[in-house]
Amino acid sequence: MFTGNLHLDLGKFSLNSGAFEFESQGVTVLFGRSGSGKSTLLRAMSGLDKRTHGQLKFGDEVWQDGRKAKPVEQRDIGFVFQTAALLPGKSVQGNLDYALRRVPKSRLEGPSSEEIIERVGIGYLLPRPVENLSGGERQRVAIARALLASPRLLMMDEPLSALDWRAKSELLALIESVIADYHIPTLYITHAPVEVERLADRVVFMAEGKITSIETLAEATARVDSPLFTEEGPVSVLNGQTAGTLEDGLIAFSAAHTNAEANAFQLWLNPGEHSQPKAQAARVRVLARDVALSRNPVADISMLNQLTGTIERIESNEAQQRTAVFLRLGDGQNLIAEISRRSRDNLGLASGQTVTALIKTAALLDH
Repeated sequence: MFTGNLHLDLGKFSLNSGAFEFESQGVTVLFGRSGSGKSTLLRAMSGLDKRTHGQLKFGDEVWQDGRKAKPVEQRDIGFVFQTAALLPGKSVQGNLDYALRRVPKSRLEGPSSEEIIERVGIGYLLPRPVENLSGGERQRVAIARALLASPRLLMMDEPLSALDWRAKSELLALIESVIADYHIPTLYITHAPVEVERLADRVVFMAEGKITSIETLAEATARVDSPLFTEEGPVSVLNGQTAGTLEDGLIAFSAAHTNAEANAFQLWLNPGEHSQPKAQAARVRVLARDVALSRNPVADISMLNQLTGTIERIESNEAQQRTAVFLRLGDGQNLIAEISRRSRDNLGLASGQTVTALIKTAALLDH
C-alpha cells in the first residue's frame, strides 16, 4: 500500500499531489496529458528529487516525512525510463556487471543473472557496445538491469514512447510477462490508453500537478467521461482466457471464471499475427462504437459474436445525438455500446432490460 501527500516545487511547475492511498500490488498506471505531473510524482515517490517534501509510506515503511527522506538506494526500486540511460563506452555485459556491483548482497537473492538475461532475451547482445543497440534493444537491457537488483518495486516512465510500433508491441509483451512472472509491484507512466488497458490494475489520473482520482481499470472504463477515452470514444476491456488452439482459423476467448456455466460467454477473434495462440489469461478490447444492440438474438447473420447482457444505465450526449448503453454481462463484467439517439428510441431501451450485443470487432490486448 502507498499512502502519502507529496509536494515538489520546480519553479514553473509545482506538484501538489493531495492525499492519496492505493494498493501497490500489480500495476498502477500514472495517466494524464503531457505536463500533468506524472514524471514529477514518480521522481518524488522514488526519492530521486531531494527537493520533495510531504508524507509517503510504502507499507509500514516511512519513505518521506516532511523534508526527511529515506535514501533512494534503500528503497529497493528498479528503474526503467524513456531513455535507457545506459553507460556509454561499455558493452551490454559491462553495463550489467556495473549494475550488479552496486546491489547490496542482501538483495541478491532473486533470479540469477543468467536467468534474467535469458528471460529478457539479450544473451546475444552481451558483447555489443551499447552505442550499437536499437531503441528496443536498449530498453531490454534497461529492463534486465532493473531486474538484476531484485527490486521490491519497479518504476517505469514511458518506456515505450521512443520506439516504433513493432518494438513497442514486443516490449509491451515483455514488460507484461516479466511483471506477471516475477510478481513485482509496478508504477508505470504512459499517455497511451492502449497500454493502460493492457497493463493496469488501477489508474492514478493526474492533471496540473494533482491527483484527480484513483480508480481500478474497471471503474476507469465504466464512465463515459473517462480520461482514457479519446478520439476513439468509450472502450470496454473484458478479462478472460484464450484457448491454445485455433478453431476454424479463429481464437476462442472465454469469460473469466464464473460459478454458473450459463453465465459464461465466448468470443471468436481473428488471430492476426498470433497463429499459435496460448491457453492463458487475456484481455480483449472492444470499442463501444463497434457494438450494436438488438432486443433479441439475431440469426442468419455473419456477426459471430453475440452476447446477452442487462442494461445497467444509459447515458446520452444530446449535443452529439449519441447514447452510451452500459451492459452487465452474465459473469459480471461490463460492456459499453454506443448507438444513436434514434436507435435508442426505436428500440425503447431502458435500464433492467435484457438485450443482445452484436460485436463487430474485438482485439486481443494480451497474447
